[in-house]
Amino acid sequence: MKVALITEYDGTDFVGFQSQNNGRAVHDVLTKALCELYKTDIKIEGCSRTDSGVHAGGHVSSLNVPFYIPEEKLPMAVNALLPDDLSVKKAVYVKDDFSARFSTLGKRYSYSIYSSPVRSPLKDRYSYHTTYKLSLSKMKKAAVFFSGEHDFASFCASGSSQKTTVRRLFSVDVFEKDEDIEIVVQGEAFLYNMVRIIAGTLLDVGCGKIEPEDIPSIIESCDRKSAGRTLPARGLKLEEVYYDWEKYKES
Repeated sequence: MKVALITEYDGTDFVGFQSQNNGRAVHDVLTKALCELYKTDIKIEGCSRTDSGVHAGGHVSSLNVPFYIPEEKLPMAVNALLPDDLSVKKAVYVKDDFSARFSTLGKRYSYSIYSSPVRSPLKDRYSYHTTYKLSLSKMKKAAVFFSGEHDFASFCASGSSQKTTVRRLFSVDVFEKDEDIEIVVQGEAFLYNMVRIIAGTLLDVGCGKIEPEDIPSIIESCDRKSAGRTLPARGLKLEEVYYDWEKYKES
C-alpha cells in the first residue's frame, strides 16, 4: 500500500529535502524515522528538492508501507521519532499510481520580507530584512506581469539543468501585514531559484530601482542580469503542492 505524507519543516538547519553529502537533509531524517517505525527499509519520493535553508508548510512525500496505520494516527507515530524542526501534518492513503513528484498540478510558494530601520532577530529566521520603505502599490502593479506562460530565463540561476526555461505561473500576488510583505507565487513548475529572483526583482521595484512597467521587457530579454537579485533562502516557504486528491485517494 502507498501513503502520501504532508510535512512541515524549518529549513534553517537542513541542506534541503534531497540527500546531500554536505549536511543534514529532510529526506534522510524522515526516512530514518519511517524505517524505525515500520522496522524495514523504506524509500520515499519527494515532490520537490527545496534548497538549503528553504522552509516548507506543505511538502509532500510518497512511499510504500508494509502495513496499515490509520491516517489519523500515522502522523503522531512518525512525529514521535522526528526532531523538533520536522513534522508530519497529515497522512493520506493513495493509489499505487500516485507520485509525489510526477502527479503534481502545481505549487504555491511565499516569500517574506520585512521593512524596518533595524533588523528583528525574531523575524530574521523566516524573512528577509530591508531598511528601505517599500512601495506596495508598485510591487502589486509589477507582480501582475509575471502571470501566464513566459520564457523565464531572466529568472533562472546559473547551474540549472532544465531542458526549457518556459514556465506557466497561475498568479503572483503581494500582500502587506504590519511591517511585513509577503509575495505569493503559484504555478505549474519552477526554475532554479525562480521564486527568489522574482522576489528580489519585486523588492527592487518596491525600492524604486526598477519600474513596474519594466517587467515585461525584463522577461522578454531572457537575460539574468536584467532581473533583480536572488534573495536569501530563509524568506522562502513551500506553502502547498496541488494534486487531484479525489483521483488518487484510496477509498
